[in-house]
Amino acid sequence: MKMSIHSFIGPMIHSTVEGELFAHENVQIDIKSGIIEKVILNPKLDNIDKDNVKILKDGQFLIPGFIDGHIHAVQVPNIGLGYDKPLLDWLQLYIFPLEKEFKDNKFAEKVFDTVVKRTLQAGTTTACYFASLYTEASLVLAKKAAMYGQRALIGKVNMNNSQVTNYFENYENSIKETKAFIEGVRNIYSPLVQPIITPRFALSCDMKLMELLGDLARKNQMYIQTHISENAEEVKAVKAHFTEYSSYAAIYDAAGILTNKTILAHGIHLSDSELAIISKRKSAVIHCPSSNTCLKSGLCNVRRLQAANIKIGLGTDVSGGSSICILDAMRSALQVSIHLSFSKPEYEPLNYKEVFHLATLGGAEALAMNDKIGNFIPGKEFDALVIDLSASGFAFENMQEHSLEQKLQKLIYCGDDRNIVEVYVSGQRVV
Repeated sequence: MKMSIHSFIGPMIHSTVEGELFAHENVQIDIKSGIIEKVILNPKLDNIDKDNVKILKDGQFLIPGFIDGHIHAVQVPNIGLGYDKPLLDWLQLYIFPLEKEFKDNKFAEKVFDTVVKRTLQAGTTTACYFASLYTEASLVLAKKAAMYGQRALIGKVNMNNSQVTNYFENYENSIKETKAFIEGVRNIYSPLVQPIITPRFALSCDMKLMELLGDLARKNQMYIQTHISENAEEVKAVKAHFTEYSSYAAIYDAAGILTNKTILAHGIHLSDSELAIISKRKSAVIHCPSSNTCLKSGLCNVRRLQAANIKIGLGTDVSGGSSICILDAMRSALQVSIHLSFSKPEYEPLNYKEVFHLATLGGAEALAMNDKIGNFIPGKEFDALVIDLSASGFAFENMQEHSLEQKLQKLIYCGDDRNIVEVYVSGQRVV
C-alpha cells in the first residue's frame, strides 16, 4: 500500500553545507516514511490535502533537531554539584561514587527514563551518550532511547585502571561485556539506536585495552567516543603515565582509536601536532563550553580547531555542564568565544549563526551522520523542532514584529525548552 506523504508548511531555518544560514518564511516540506521527499518554497495552499498537512501557527517556525555530541546519562542526578573542584578531584569525589550506583538496575531505570524524556523535551533529537560501566544498566539506556524515539549512540564505558575501589574491570571482562552490550543493543532492533565503543579516557584504560577496543571497532565498523585534553592537570598526568608517546592524541592514534567515526570530547589543550593527527584521521572534537567553564578546565579556541579542518559539534557534557539543553551550550559557546576575544583582540568571536550550525549540521558532521540528519535536505530523515516564541510562560514574549533570523537570535540568546513545542525524530512526533 502506498504510504501517504505528510507535509509541514510554514517558516523554516537551517544551515547549509557551506555553513550559511538559510531562513525562509513560507516553505513546504513533504515527508514520506520519515524521509524528506521535497522542499518547496512559496507553496500554493489551494493544492494542499489538508488531512495530511501541518500548517504552523503564527509565530512558529521549524528548525532541525539538536545534536548533543557528548552527554553522560549516568551523571544527570549530579547536575549542579561539585563545581568547586577541578576535573580529576570532581571525578573522584562526586562522579565515580554516583556511577557505581548503576549496579542497581532499578536506579538505572529511574534515571534513564528521566534523562531520555527530558533531553527530548529540550530538543535533543540525537544524543551521543556515555552510559555506565555496567552492561545491564547501559542496555536500559538503549531501551529507553528506542522506546521514546530518540536517535542515539550509546556506549558501555570501559575502565580497567583502578581509580576508585571496586569501580573498574579487567580487560578480559571489559571486552567480553562490551561485546555483550553490542549484541544487546542490536537485539533491540531499533534503527535509531546504535552502540559506540567507549574507552573513558587514557588515564582509565591501559594501552592493551585501548588497542583491543580499537580493533573491535574496526572489525565491526563502529563509532568510538572518548575524552581528550580536557584539563591541564589531566594532560600532565597522561604524559607522565604514557611516557613513550609524544602526546595525548599520539596515544590514541597508536591504539587505533582515531578514525573518521571517532568523537573526542573537549580538546581544549591540544598541540598543533595533535590537531594535525586528529585532522588526518578525520576524527571529530565536541566542544563542551559549559563543562569547560564549570570545572575550570579552560576556554576552547574553536577557531583554532576550524583552522585545522577538524569536524566540530556541541555537547552539554552533563554533569560537568550545568544544563541538558543544547540552547544553553550554544549560549556558553558564544560567551566563551567572546571571553577569548578580550585577551586576543584579533580573535573573531563565534556568532549566533555559527553556534546554530554547530548544534545542528555541524553536530551531524561530527557524528558522521550528515548524510541522514542535520538540515532539511531531500533524502535526509525529518528530525525537527517546532519553535514558538509566544509559548506560555516564556519570559520574553513577542512585543513587536521580528524577522525570521531575529526570531532565531531570540531563541538562541533567551529561549528555553518552553519554546520547543513539538519534537520530531525520523518523521515521528516524540514530544
